[in-house]
Amino acid sequence: MSKKIAVIFPGIGYHTDKPLLYYAKKLAKQHDYEIIEIKYEFDQDVINVKHNEHNMHRAVEEFYLQAVKQLSDVNISAYNDVLFVGKSIGTAVAGRLAQLKELSLKQIVFTPVKATFQYLVKENTLVFHGLDDPWCPNDLAQENADKVGYEYHTIEGANHSLETGDVCKDVENLQKIFERVAEFVAE
Repeated sequence: MSKKIAVIFPGIGYHTDKPLLYYAKKLAKQHDYEIIEIKYEFDQDVINVKHNEHNMHRAVEEFYLQAVKQLSDVNISAYNDVLFVGKSIGTAVAGRLAQLKELSLKQIVFTPVKATFQYLVKENTLVFHGLDDPWCPNDLAQENADKVGYEYHTIEGANHSLETGDVCKDVENLQKIFERVAEFVAE
């Protein structure tokens, strides 16, 4: 049996018990992945990142260093199948880690931030973006998807949590999202 590991990179206020990461984690477990959840420690200065590129850069750097430390005892290269799942700023942290460590993996990106795009690659990357997400301009997200060529899905009327404000619509959207995520994880 192949060894599989999924590393979950949350956002600042979007933890692994919230729907996107909660269900991604459960789905990975269903597919026999060992799960590691990254946890960040930060002060209020670091988390003031919205529309502040300097603080965003500082936060990505700080969270990247924390993730490296948390994964220091894990020999990722010993795994046949590596999956990174990120949300918000966690997508930039995951992307940076994958790029700098030259890891071969699958990556699920829930609601990228501007800093994420420099790290995304075409192969084995699945991105979900809400079209009413104030953290990431639609034109930037679409332009990068077109340029790089990874699999890119948009959710009409959805914010940075991929929610619309209509619970029934949100549950319907979650089902569609996780149908594709399940296929992607199983590929």
